[in-house]
Amino acid sequence: MSAPTSPMRFATLGRSGLSVSRLCLGAMMFGGPTPEPEAQRIVDHAGDHGVNFIDTADQYEQGRSEEVVGRAIRARRRQWTLATKVFNQAGPGRNERGLSRSHIMRAADDSLRRLATDTIDLYYVHRPDPNTPWESVVASFGALIEAGKIREWGLSNVRAWHIADIAHLCDAHNVPRPVALQPLYNLINRQIEVEVLPAARHFGLGVVPYSPIARGILSGKYQLNVTPAAGSRAARRDKRMLENEWRPESLDIAARLKAHVDARGIGLVAFAVAWVLNNRAITSTIAGPRTFEQWTDYFGALAYTWTAEDEALINGLVATGHASTPGHTDPAYPIDGRFPVIG
Repeated sequence: MSAPTSPMRFATLGRSGLSVSRLCLGAMMFGGPTPEPEAQRIVDHAGDHGVNFIDTADQYEQGRSEEVVGRAIRARRRQWTLATKVFNQAGPGRNERGLSRSHIMRAADDSLRRLATDTIDLYYVHRPDPNTPWESVVASFGALIEAGKIREWGLSNVRAWHIADIAHLCDAHNVPRPVALQPLYNLINRQIEVEVLPAARHFGLGVVPYSPIARGILSGKYQLNVTPAAGSRAARRDKRMLENEWRPESLDIAARLKAHVDARGIGLVAFAVAWVLNNRAITSTIAGPRTFEQWTDYFGALAYTWTAEDEALINGLVATGHASTPGHTDPAYPIDGRFPVIG
């Protein structure tokens, strides 16, 4: 597939007023597994076919992703809503990570430099910092907005109660509320349906999930007890994939879905992305390719008409609000509500 099969569709990002494409180009691989010429080809194709939303982070490929993105979109900078993130280790120092005011301010300046732009359109908290109160984080993002370094801000990998707490802190301190949420969401990891998505809708956040194809599990290219193809994420022993998505139950579901979609003339990638987008709580979703061919696979989601049969099939495989594996919890975000008293 070399071209989209349906015109790009758009939605308003939360309360920002920004109109963003329902596919957001994820640049996590740029500057690493995706060489710069291939990244430029992907960006040019995206821009030519209506995509106006691109996502990176200071952590991706040790900052090289931001550098590649900055160069790739420079000629059409005004077309793009540019998103990046802050939290992760950005240097050797003990304070070159997290959400302290010191780190946020320096990290924003570093991202602006790497991206070769004067303003970040959407700046995400990549994950919560247990050592920094949300009140301080809110004040830091308010200062960045006041300085004109960022236009809007968003949250990623947060709990539902964080959303409510942050909204009230923003109101109390006269700081604009965040407009976007970027959680993990796909048909084998549905936990955010319980609390996070309802909270996001209530507080007016545009939701832009990452990993709609479960870090490649829902591409159909992996099989249980079969050595992954060279160059694939599983073959590279990607840490986050192996500790969260690489589960026998998920591989079995992918195989069963492959048979379902083959009969409907749609690729499994497009089907999985269509499932994510077929939810009124979702604004856009991150399409994070390694290759140009992977990138074009996402576009089939825009042309597919979701059916009641499709919905029933998914609900029969993975119950609403659950993961494919009973009791599964992402080890990077463990359940933290048990405080035992022993003895």
